[in-house]
Amino acid sequence: GRRQARVERYEDPVDNRGAGDELVWIPAQGGDRNLIVPARGVISPHFGDEQDRVYGYSDQGLISMQLDGTDRRTHVKIVGQGWGPEPAPAQNARISPDGRHALALVNEQLYVVAVPRTDGAVPTVNVSVASDPVRQLTEVGADYFAWADGGSTITWGLGSSFFRLPLADVMADAFSDAANTSVEEIEAVVERPRHIPKGVIALRGARVITMRGEEQIQDADIVITDNRITAIGPRGSVTVPEGARIFDVNGMTIMPGIVDVHAHWFEIRRGVLDLENWNFLANLAYGVTTGRDAVNSHDIFAYQDLVDVGEIIGPRAFSTGPEIGQNSNIESATDASNVVAKFAKYYRTKTLKSYLVGNRTQRQWVVEASKAYGMMPTTEGASSLKLDLTHAIDGFSGNEHSFGTAPIYKDVVELVAQVGMFYTPTFMQAYGGARGEHDFYLSTEVHDDQKLRRFIPHNLIDSRTKRRSWYRKEEYVYPRAAAAAAKIVRAGGRVCVGSHGAMQGISAHWDMWAMQSGGMTNYEVLRAATLHGAEAIGYAQDLGSIEVGKLADLIVLVENPLEDIRNTNTIKYVMKNGELFEGDTLNQIWPQQKTPPRLWWWDEQQGESK
Repeated sequence: GRRQARVERYEDPVDNRGAGDELVWIPAQGGDRNLIVPARGVISPHFGDEQDRVYGYSDQGLISMQLDGTDRRTHVKIVGQGWGPEPAPAQNARISPDGRHALALVNEQLYVVAVPRTDGAVPTVNVSVASDPVRQLTEVGADYFAWADGGSTITWGLGSSFFRLPLADVMADAFSDAANTSVEEIEAVVERPRHIPKGVIALRGARVITMRGEEQIQDADIVITDNRITAIGPRGSVTVPEGARIFDVNGMTIMPGIVDVHAHWFEIRRGVLDLENWNFLANLAYGVTTGRDAVNSHDIFAYQDLVDVGEIIGPRAFSTGPEIGQNSNIESATDASNVVAKFAKYYRTKTLKSYLVGNRTQRQWVVEASKAYGMMPTTEGASSLKLDLTHAIDGFSGNEHSFGTAPIYKDVVELVAQVGMFYTPTFMQAYGGARGEHDFYLSTEVHDDQKLRRFIPHNLIDSRTKRRSWYRKEEYVYPRAAAAAAKIVRAGGRVCVGSHGAMQGISAHWDMWAMQSGGMTNYEVLRAATLHGAEAIGYAQDLGSIEVGKLADLIVLVENPLEDIRNTNTIKYVMKNGELFEGDTLNQIWPQQKTPPRLWWWDEQQGESK
């Protein structure tokens, strides 16, 4: 097996091949853990035809070593078509129990290859070269794979489906493609009711920013039945059912919950799910009641399910899942359809991220396939304004990150506004200058903020707040990018808030404050953070405003954000799905009283990181 320290998992969140990983073995009958070697990038430890050797996959290829780490060998390198002239290495590989074949994931597709037996140089098998002994098993893709039945059966998983295929059928001359009738697909169906709290509560006395136009309701009553808003109006104008809990929020301000369209829950644990998911706790505590992770591993969909059934606390956790990139090798409209089918059928998401998939024709194939499957494809231009403009013209539903050029003028402004694209500039990582997050680390107190220290591991706070880079004010590009976004809004376009996961929870507020620096009104910023975000992910029918019939996601603020945009961070309470939490602690106070899971660093002394 492969072991990783808890702290190192958070210090190396994007690629869990950290320097501190170890390969270990444990006797099958139980006993002590035995170190083989420090992993140093080796993944997927497994056995082949020699029980005294352990196999794994690394940048060098499919390797093996004895159980004490000695006699390390590289058996085969497996590659496929690359982005440029050089071939791309396989993402993972496993030797068969008899050592004659290997399964390999290359460019998201699963292959079986014959392992050459040589005594000399390490052989290389290119799955894209017809002369090599290779069989492609999938066209839609695979998440994981393994050998079964002593090597006579190949298995793999994709989303909630599990596949089996006899090796003998694969090697038969009649086998031609992944549509072979020998492939057995087993769809795992697990049905659980969505978590819906029970009870009636009325929030009384606050100013309510509803997001129905620029409407404000003074001294309002909001009635929430179970998880939906059932009445709203000035005090005394609506019927509060007998027996309802009357909750006094007199003098406070209520706004819809924040919708973070470009979230990144980078630090989630993968492979083995973490039910004490502090990423989600931090976001909910800061009023982010809905997020769309704009690229993560397929494990994120399991976390979404855990939230929806009430097993863990968190925002509504939508995601694009893994990106569609150049390694998808989209060479036809059919290829694009297969790739998009993976997201629509197996990941069951309605939104995907197309990231530099290739030339314009390839990008258009992705848009066309997305339309056929009812998907909302977002994308990004990687600082290229020309690329961003073709995204707008060709029909992408969203464009992530700021345009690489500022200022922009009427032609660009009106194009983006009129095509209806949702533009999420992510000012924490705006292109063309110093990242906006650096400014907020320096200009606001982060390291000693007690709320942040409650919900974010101290080692992460230390690593991002100590010995920061320092920039002059004019080096930050976000005010110019925000001015460009303001032009788009004034032209009728839709701009959204995206934190980019800079610092979970609080960075959604930083993005709003940065957006306001470019000339948007406070109301326009709040609309970007709520209603426009809900529209961007296709859920405005339920989210983004405080209206009868919508889900009860809202924030209770001590101070009015229409007077000062930084008042978005004066959070007294957060309501998500009809459940009311204290903002500082996430203690639930309605309809039940309970505390959130205890996080492991709460026992650390102030200022210490272990």
